[in-house]
Amino acid sequence: MSSVDLARRQGTLEIKQFMRSREAVVFTMAFPVIMILIFASIFNDEIAPGVNYTQYFITGMIATGLMTVGFQNLGIQIPIERDKGVLKRYRGTPMPKWVYFAGKVLMVAAIGVIEVAILLVISITLFDLHAPASAEKWFTFAWVSLLGLTASTLCGIAFSSVPRNARSATAVVTPVALVLQFISGVFFVFTDLPTWMQQIAAIFPLKWMCQGLRSVFLPDSFAAAEPAGSWELGKVALVLCAWCVVGLVVCIRTFSWQNKYSR
Repeated sequence: MSSVDLARRQGTLEIKQFMRSREAVVFTMAFPVIMILIFASIFNDEIAPGVNYTQYFITGMIATGLMTVGFQNLGIQIPIERDKGVLKRYRGTPMPKWVYFAGKVLMVAAIGVIEVAILLVISITLFDLHAPASAEKWFTFAWVSLLGLTASTLCGIAFSSVPRNARSATAVVTPVALVLQFISGVFFVFTDLPTWMQQIAAIFPLKWMCQGLRSVFLPDSFAAAEPAGSWELGKVALVLCAWCVVGLVVCIRTFSWQNKYSR
């Protein structure tokens, strides 16, 4: 069997395992949908000419969905597999090590596409979110989503080395994801946050994912309400690419196939 076939079969296995885990499906896929249904139904005030809170919040939740699928999902799932000895057994097989990671990447990509599709359908049909009106907007949507999902995936694999065991994984990863959402302009208009909070959020990828997606779904006039007075798409791409590199380097240097605390 070729390496490509191995990776494809590993990806299929990962997707099946994910879909069979009720908790993973609920927290990874259902959470952004539930939050949109709740917040968009309660808050609908206009935050700028032609832009209401619902439109702003939905773009942030799409970015959150991508981060949840990559960072939060892998940051919790991998420590569980490590604690159960699954990774140790994988390492002892003839299967190339990269195939394991390829399976995770394929799983994240597939679930990410499904997640975004669900969020778009709900937002466009129920809450009047306007689909991108031009090929340029769709292209921006594609590269922001791809870079954001890649950065989230690599950071999730890298962060999976932080929890000491499977039991602490959720407690360690989930607060980090929630804090990033609160300071990155998902639940609140970013420029309404304290300056120090904006500066901290600007270090991490979620803020830039939200900003890039706002350029796709919100009117161009709203760019004036951003901190720099523009969408800064070049900077969005630069920061997300930098996090892809950082995440990859940390993965290579820190990933462990067995629980180092149980040795």
